[in-house]
Amino acid sequence: MKIFFDLLPIILFFASFKWAEGHKAQAALWMNQYLGFAVSGGTVGVTEAPVLLATVVVIVMTLLQIVVLKALRKPVDKMLWAGLVIVVVLGGLTLWFHDETFIKWKPTVIYWLMAGGFFVTEIVLGRKMLAQMMGGQIDAPDTVWRNLGWAWVLFFVGMGVLNLWVAFNFPLDTWVNFKMWGSLGLTLGFTLAQGLYLGRHMVPEKAGESD
Repeated sequence: MKIFFDLLPIILFFASFKWAEGHKAQAALWMNQYLGFAVSGGTVGVTEAPVLLATVVVIVMTLLQIVVLKALRKPVDKMLWAGLVIVVVLGGLTLWFHDETFIKWKPTVIYWLMAGGFFVTEIVLGRKMLAQMMGGQIDAPDTVWRNLGWAWVLFFVGMGVLNLWVAFNFPLDTWVNFKMWGSLGLTLGFTLAQGLYLGRHMVPEKAGESD
């Protein structure tokens, strides 16, 4: 359930973009009617309506995630707060300047921020946050956790670079598809590889524990 909650902004960005792609005139009309104040010149063109509408959706959805967590008295992850700031700033610039360049940078900024977080916590401070996230199920030496920390750092740096390459070398709809399916697939694949790497260090179940 948490995975779906975390992915909801991306899913809705993808869904709203695809809907607006097939209903450009209607999307532009809606944007001009309700959000003309948020764009320079006060008018949204038909061709730019899909990405601008999707940008509005992802901003609103990210904000709603925090509102829901606060209403349920649950902790709000620091990355979610950072994601809100990033999407509001870059999304706001995309809307105002009618330029998807800014929102295309959002995944890269988040990936590189996460890479920096892993570098500081796992490599510089050696806090072994990854080990804590495993809930004591993995009994691995420090070198394994350090290698895994470096792997996540390099993965997020690489994902940030890959996002920029796709964003600025392919059509907009290709980037949107990659943002939804490519990024998710690569992340799941990397997570699976992590599981295989750590599998040999699994703590065996005690006799009778599963009874």
